[in-house]
Amino acid sequence: MLAVHFGAGNIGRGFIGQLLHNAGYEICFVDVNEEIINELNKKKSYTVMLADRTQEKIKITNVRGINSLKDPQEVTKIIAKADIVTTAVGPTILPRIAKLIADGLIERETNLEKPLNIIACENMIGGSSYLRDEVYAYMTFSQKVKTDQSVYFPDAAVDRIVPIQSHEDALLVAVEPFYEWVIEKSKMKGDLPAINGVTYVDDLLPYIERKLFTVNTGHAATAYLGNYYGIQTIKDAIANENIRQIVRQIMKETGALLVKKYHFDPEEHNLYIEKILNRFENEYISDEVTRVARSPIRKLGANDRFIKPARELMEFGIQPKYLAKVIAVALSYKNNDDHEAIELQSYLKDHTVEQLFVKYSELSDCKELINLIIKEYDQIEKDLYIQM
Repeated sequence: MLAVHFGAGNIGRGFIGQLLHNAGYEICFVDVNEEIINELNKKKSYTVMLADRTQEKIKITNVRGINSLKDPQEVTKIIAKADIVTTAVGPTILPRIAKLIADGLIERETNLEKPLNIIACENMIGGSSYLRDEVYAYMTFSQKVKTDQSVYFPDAAVDRIVPIQSHEDALLVAVEPFYEWVIEKSKMKGDLPAINGVTYVDDLLPYIERKLFTVNTGHAATAYLGNYYGIQTIKDAIANENIRQIVRQIMKETGALLVKKYHFDPEEHNLYIEKILNRFENEYISDEVTRVARSPIRKLGANDRFIKPARELMEFGIQPKYLAKVIAVALSYKNNDDHEAIELQSYLKDHTVEQLFVKYSELSDCKELINLIIKEYDQIEKDLYIQM
């Protein structure tokens, strides 16, 4: 069986690649990183190391790579032969790989009897559906009709902390032991891929939002609060009792929303919250707060980890006090190496906080939430002024 995976970075190799290998797939990684692709083709294997006290090393074999910048035709040919296609490139890169996938699917038209699932394993809601729309933009109507006969784009939710790292071996990747990969089986055809570690569900949205509103919200909150207090790493930030309690309260707020929307068992969800907090304090993962806090404009988007749950809590008549607090802290985030942080601070110099949330978070119809955030932001600005 052949798996084509876009994105040979740490998440691609350390998470999706490992599970595909365990399922018996030959893996062809597609990437623009020449060093990584060359190493994959030279060694035909790489090592995944668990970031815990065991430091267990797992050898991943039967792999190769294609540089999509140098050999786009090879990418087209390999997609035409693939049994499964996956991605872990980041939401903003999906449109850039869409034409390559479209060309591969067009070439595959002679092999329509074999179903093909294309799964975007990204930190976003509806990643595969979004990728499908981008791919279809490069097809004629008749090509879309033919593709629809055997190609499917099931959405997925993925969760594994894979920090930025540097090793002498360019292919070695350290990952936390915990992982979760959930795929919406109602959007798949043919036999479900037998991938140990994947959970297939009929309705994916509860699992996507549980992860987004707990793991992603909590992780980013820890980063912004850590930065505010001058702490460098996630594990040191969550070890700060004040930060830990605020993050726990944020997760309880989002948890109340998830329980109301999807009827998760409250006790089980509280255990899930504690598990996530413990993951953040993993001493074997030294994750920089600046990495997790990067791209604050995206993180303050209308459908992302802070604004969406805060707005929905307000609709249920629940004031998201702690979410408002961390959103306000995110507004004070400064990082000269992060273009979104620079843009955010530049906008705040000439505009009000309310204007910022209307522009970046689509909150023009949610004055009460804006006022709640502004109240917290004014207090933060006052505290920073006193510290100066």
